[in-house]
Amino acid sequence: MYAFGVPAGWDEGAGGRVAVFLDRDGVLNIEAGYIHNVEDLHLVPGAAEAVRRLNDQGLFCCLVSNQSGPARNYYPISHVEALHQRLCALLHQESGARLDALYFCPSLSPPEGGTHPDLASWSTWRKPNTGMLIAAAWEHDLDISRSFMVGDKATDIDMAHNAGCTGILVQTGFGDRVLIGEYQHHTRPDYIAADLPAAAEWILKQLATQPLN
Repeated sequence: MYAFGVPAGWDEGAGGRVAVFLDRDGVLNIEAGYIHNVEDLHLVPGAAEAVRRLNDQGLFCCLVSNQSGPARNYYPISHVEALHQRLCALLHQESGARLDALYFCPSLSPPEGGTHPDLASWSTWRKPNTGMLIAAAWEHDLDISRSFMVGDKATDIDMAHNAGCTGILVQTGFGDRVLIGEYQHHTRPDYIAADLPAAAEWILKQLATQPLN
């Protein structure tokens, strides 16, 4: 699913469930640039088991991903949706894991490389903007302030902090290069994890004494 605005009537003080927001490339699946063939999407080792652990603890697992391929005219939005179908199928096949919701932003402003006439625009949903998190919280009764964002890019951590949730930087994907200043820009994650399984372990420790809803 995707959209371009903030839901009317959103109340930042609203309570709700604890969520783990997950970036896609470099966190759930192996970073491979723009994936033109659906069959080239492969999970990061241990990712499915990590998501299943979060599922089993009652956490709302939600994908939030910048996907500018459609805005760059590399492929249509339907291709991104096909990639997500494969992602969900692999998660289920490997460990019975599931994503409770999926959000992505196909938009990209022209200065950044967007050329598609319908998608070449600035969007509140594009990280580090908070639109995807706010929409998910609104639609699924989530408490952003108690939730976690797991990503491999500085913009993932920036979005987490802009929204008021805990930002975890994994070292798969671009994460190691973010830390040494060779990709995007320096950022200050709340926690640095080797990969999604390590991030899930840390999240569960933080929540060990807290109610999840």
